[in-house]
Amino acid sequence: MERTVLSSLILPNQYQDSSLTRFFSRNVLIIIGFSFIGVLIALITVALTQNRPLPENRKYGIVLDAGSSHTSLYVYAWSGEKENDTGVVSQIAECTAQGPGISKFGHKTDQLATYLTECMDKAKKLIPFSKHHETPVYLGATAGMRLLRNENPELADKVMNEVSKSLSSYPFNFRGARIITGSEEGAFGWITINYLMGRFTQKISWFPVISEDEDNLDIYGALDLGGASTQITFVPSGYINESTPDILHFLLYGKNYDVYSHSFLCYGKDQALLKKLAKDLMNTNGIMKEPCFHPGYNKVMNLSEIFKTNCTDEFRKNHSFLQVEIQGSGDFNSCQQSISELFNTSYCPYSHCAFNGVFMPQIKGNFGAFSGYYYVMDFFNLTSMSSVKDAINKLEFFCSRPWKEVKETFANVKEKYLSEYCFSGTYILSLLRNGYHFPDTSWSSINIMGKVYDSNVGWTLGYMLNLTNLIPAEQVSTAPLSHSTYVFLMVFFSLILVALIILSVIVFHKPSYFNKDLA
Repeated sequence: MERTVLSSLILPNQYQDSSLTRFFSRNVLIIIGFSFIGVLIALITVALTQNRPLPENRKYGIVLDAGSSHTSLYVYAWSGEKENDTGVVSQIAECTAQGPGISKFGHKTDQLATYLTECMDKAKKLIPFSKHHETPVYLGATAGMRLLRNENPELADKVMNEVSKSLSSYPFNFRGARIITGSEEGAFGWITINYLMGRFTQKISWFPVISEDEDNLDIYGALDLGGASTQITFVPSGYINESTPDILHFLLYGKNYDVYSHSFLCYGKDQALLKKLAKDLMNTNGIMKEPCFHPGYNKVMNLSEIFKTNCTDEFRKNHSFLQVEIQGSGDFNSCQQSISELFNTSYCPYSHCAFNGVFMPQIKGNFGAFSGYYYVMDFFNLTSMSSVKDAINKLEFFCSRPWKEVKETFANVKEKYLSEYCFSGTYILSLLRNGYHFPDTSWSSINIMGKVYDSNVGWTLGYMLNLTNLIPAEQVSTAPLSHSTYVFLMVFFSLILVALIILSVIVFHKPSYFNKDLA
């Protein structure tokens, strides 16, 4: 009787415990289910957000180099995010307009719009339509226009106004056309060389060929040779005591640079040849034996062609003839002697000069030589000169060759350029040795450059790099989380999901575990 009564008293309690366990297990499973869904949503959200396609953040710029003999257009591109406030810019296209430089359009400015059409249309096709309105366009005119401005300011203004009008008609963001100074031209070429050689930025990944050991090497100097002017630019060693406008200041990739840059107008290779001919005319009667042209070469020139710019004014006088006959004699040594007379090194009012009384600090470090230096020395296969002697031997042999033989050997070279290579090569040697005073022992420090990493070495890339300091960077389009944070969250949420699954299995199959806890 007592067992029956005791049994009846115990059963309800067991039933109550079982009901309570089932109730608790059901609610725990519901909570786990909602938690599982929440964590799963968080996991998917982090993955999708982190790996979403980033919006295109590529910017473009166009620079036109309006030189003395031609006009070239360059298209540059860079990421909207900048490195230390200066864009990482690369050249993606180039185009040369058919015809002479814009300075030759002084009396036919109505042709300038057509002259620029082909290259501008190429840029329109290359740059995405959505980027047209924000793509800046700059035109920089160099020595050809500087000469025209000196001779006829009104005509120069007319040319520049017509160029501006033409470029403004395109759907780009035209930022202006101007005649840049010679010092600017040299300095922007200096920026280009050091940028391409990896001397500015610390991001070696942009320059895969250059090792980290080379990152802190000296900044390069720049040597630019055009048709009407030549520039020399480098960072001087020590403090400059002389008061000179040739020291320029740049902020690039978070660093300040004080740079010496001077342009010698009328000492580009084309104008230098006219200066030499004008000088030598003074002692002739209309027939000139010219050592800088090949034996057998003969050409008749009008005096008006020789004296067409003010570069030859110092040798201008009344001649009894209107034409001169040039007869080549092909003598390198005589050619070199005649050219050296163009550089007046007898007078220097400063501690150190280049020539013609122009201040220049002493040469320092390695130099990159481009434009005319490259075109001429590439013809002679002297872009990797081991010594001055090698260059002299090659030029002596080339200048002495008969003109007929030279024409047959280099039949694919335009005759105007071919006839002037003897002079141009000799002039480069004289300019470097007599003009800039490079010691013969330092010849290996001059690196002749055409292109580096598919970008032309010239002032336009440096111009674009400097101008990107003025273009605000777009909002940084990077992943919202760092890689380490992303990995941590993915692992953390995954572990929570695994724990919730294990917990739900235990609750569902072995609810008695919770009964023990409740007891």
